[in-house]
Amino acid sequence: MLSIGIDIGGTKLSAGVVDPQGRILSKTTVATPSTDPQQVEDTICAVVADLGTDLPITAVGVGAAGWIDAEHSLVRFSPHLAWRNEPLQQRLQARLPVPVLVDNDANAAAWAEYRFGAGCDSRVMVMITLGTGIGGAMVVNGSLFRGRYGMAGEFGHMTVVPDGHRCPCGNRGCWEQYSSGNSLLREARAILEAGGPRAETLLDHVKDRDPAQLTGPGITDAALAGNQVAVELLAQMGTWLGRGLANVAAAVDPDTFVIGGGVSGAGDLVLAPAVHTFGTQLAGRGFRPPATIVLAGLRHDAGMVGAADLARHSLAEPPGPGRAFWPRLRRRRRRRTLRLGREAARD
Repeated sequence: MLSIGIDIGGTKLSAGVVDPQGRILSKTTVATPSTDPQQVEDTICAVVADLGTDLPITAVGVGAAGWIDAEHSLVRFSPHLAWRNEPLQQRLQARLPVPVLVDNDANAAAWAEYRFGAGCDSRVMVMITLGTGIGGAMVVNGSLFRGRYGMAGEFGHMTVVPDGHRCPCGNRGCWEQYSSGNSLLREARAILEAGGPRAETLLDHVKDRDPAQLTGPGITDAALAGNQVAVELLAQMGTWLGRGLANVAAAVDPDTFVIGGGVSGAGDLVLAPAVHTFGTQLAGRGFRPPATIVLAGLRHDAGMVGAADLARHSLAEPPGPGRAFWPRLRRRRRRRTLRLGREAARD
């Protein structure tokens, strides 16, 4: 059973055909048309048509960067995309010939890492995706934890600096304003605007030495090439990452943090300072087992693979409120059987 997984981020849309073992048979990446919901929908349909040619596709899974309701139908809000109470699942289902599942992109990535990647042996796994912002998700005892309204895991919008930088979510000082692709670019641009020798060394790694051409991947490439300014920028982001992880650990107590998303491509340049800071900030340190912090095994493909696998599983067990119906029915039947047994014993 082949399915298509689509991972929609703030800047790019990745899609691929995935088999039941989590292997990607083919994939593509295009820019996300973030200012127009209709264009996003058109892009998804075009990608599915292109990837699904001559293949027996059974389902399509979409991992969207936003708050998805418990019924997997509405994208309630997306800080980095133009969705506001968008009935994405319904609209895509009307245009695509196979069942469509819509879920949060971090949920999809977490599921992939639990099923096929770095979180396979975890009992309580927290996924943190570092991209345009910060996404988060939890897999607890083999199940995605979605919360009552389907919106759990939005750790990126914890306030870490009161009255700090303004966030697209409407608040100030959110964690993602200090440890994400956007925060990395903001700090790098501030260095360029200040000028001086440090700015000059960073400009050497920018196309045409044009500050407008500066990108997050470009900063990572500069750091990997040994540019000290870029290395310091990534270390600063990693320090903020570690602080946020310590806050999450105080509330959730996971055994594993899996770090994914585009920015995680910097590897130890971000992870090492995060692990160090986590160790110095963790509440009760020295008297509790610390969580393991690892990079995503599937790296940039986790969201795509997870969305495809969730869509495939939904064919057997539909998402949303119906998921809770069958356990309730079984409990009712057990209670009825016990009651009839007691009445028969009295007779």
